[in-house]
Amino acid sequence: MSYLTVTNVSHSFGGRQILENVSFKLLKGEHVGLIGANGEGKSSFLNIITGHLNPDEGKVEWPGKVTVGYLDQQSTLTAGQTIREVLRTAFDAMYQDEQEMLSLYDKMADAAPEELDKMMARVGEIQSELEQSGFYTLDSKIEEFANGLGLGEIGLDKDVAQLSGGQRSKVLLAKLLLQNSSILLLDEPTNYLDVEHIEWLTKFLQNYENAFILISHDIPFLNKVVNVIYHLEDCQLTRYSGNYDKFQELHAIYVAQKESAYQRQQQEVAHLEDFIARNKARVATVGMARSRQKKLDKMDIIEKPQEKPKPTFNFKPARTPSRYLVEATDLVIGYDSALTRPVTFKLERGKKMALKGVNGLGKTTLLKTILGLLPPFSGKVEPGEFVEPGYFEQEDREKNDKTALEDVWDAYPGLSNYQVRAALAGCGLTNEHITSKVFVLSGGEAAKVRLCKLMLKEVNWLVLDEPTNHLDVDAKAELKRALIDFKGSILLVSHEPEFYQDWVDGVWNIEDWTTKII
Repeated sequence: MSYLTVTNVSHSFGGRQILENVSFKLLKGEHVGLIGANGEGKSSFLNIITGHLNPDEGKVEWPGKVTVGYLDQQSTLTAGQTIREVLRTAFDAMYQDEQEMLSLYDKMADAAPEELDKMMARVGEIQSELEQSGFYTLDSKIEEFANGLGLGEIGLDKDVAQLSGGQRSKVLLAKLLLQNSSILLLDEPTNYLDVEHIEWLTKFLQNYENAFILISHDIPFLNKVVNVIYHLEDCQLTRYSGNYDKFQELHAIYVAQKESAYQRQQQEVAHLEDFIARNKARVATVGMARSRQKKLDKMDIIEKPQEKPKPTFNFKPARTPSRYLVEATDLVIGYDSALTRPVTFKLERGKKMALKGVNGLGKTTLLKTILGLLPPFSGKVEPGEFVEPGYFEQEDREKNDKTALEDVWDAYPGLSNYQVRAALAGCGLTNEHITSKVFVLSGGEAAKVRLCKLMLKEVNWLVLDEPTNHLDVDAKAELKRALIDFKGSILLVSHEPEFYQDWVDGVWNIEDWTTKII
């Protein structure tokens, strides 16, 4: 059974061709990984199949009874609702049925016998549907999913306006999974999820009976949950059976075959052109030369395989700072209330440390406090001498109307146009990306713009808050290399232990400092 059929879809966005004559089928039971480099159009493809974007050409067809649950990178929540209230909206249709049933009970007292029979029949239908759908165990199901994604320890009666970005992402994901849609469309669902909650999501998706399409740059996660890969590259979508590792194996063969075919054709073209040049002027051989020319004119020329621009990240070292970059004494972080018990620590020059802990315990708050961007709740933080920090913040959802070029140039007005373009190009961004407004870039492309600004500054201490979110495989590998090579100090927040565990000097677990029950 085909859940979704995409036929000959083409689409351009911001002057860039994203998809060209793409066709796609989603079958029941397929767990699809949609992969490709940053900016290839993965999120745009999901927006097209959900109707949020209209393709320039082609058509998208869904069967009538299919329900689709979509979690994109820009989903939001409304202030004033509790976590529990938001999660209950996943079952709005059931609650409406319950209200209809209760309303019918109220009307029965005054109903005529014929009407009463109809009402009783309708009440019986609703009752049966609610029982089959598990309506009377919804609260326990909500708590099961909330606990699986780490929302239980926050408190389901907490206003969503008080949640961190990572916690809000968890609420949206939990609501989506509770809806039990025929199809799930998931765009980077593991961003902001902690290791134990990624494990819960992995098991959920492994056991998911229906189909889903998943965008993720988390390779271990992809390998565990998908059985089909669709690779988006050069506006084309190519299907591979198996997980990501199998895709890599098959794609390497495909690339080698394409390169070989190109080389063979180039040799044949050169041979034909040489024969034509030597024989077109001789009466005895002009006929053969014309025949070769016709063959050459009819040849379907294979384009030379083009390598995608790969980023090169390098951080500029500043002067050597004092022995300790920061010293905290009885530090408590928080806003209206304390998030941690008093802690005392020092970060020594040259050390590379990771900071881990479930979302909502104050990792970002701690970074901003030790950088002096937020005041301590109590205690004190003393910066060292000659410290030049470089701070990579989590993405800002505010609309940035500047082009990538303007965004970097405004931060470094002393640079020339050429220097700014060269810096952005070094991060793997093409001229199309450089001249596009930041808000139309993909999450990964926007992250590269922010990394570019950071790399233009002389720093001796990198403070990085989830820098790998949205980065594709090549960019993530290059960032890891650059951080290993960096001679200064690093304090890194990341939900991907495989990214940092083989090169950091130690790990601070904020769960050991928190005042919350976890």
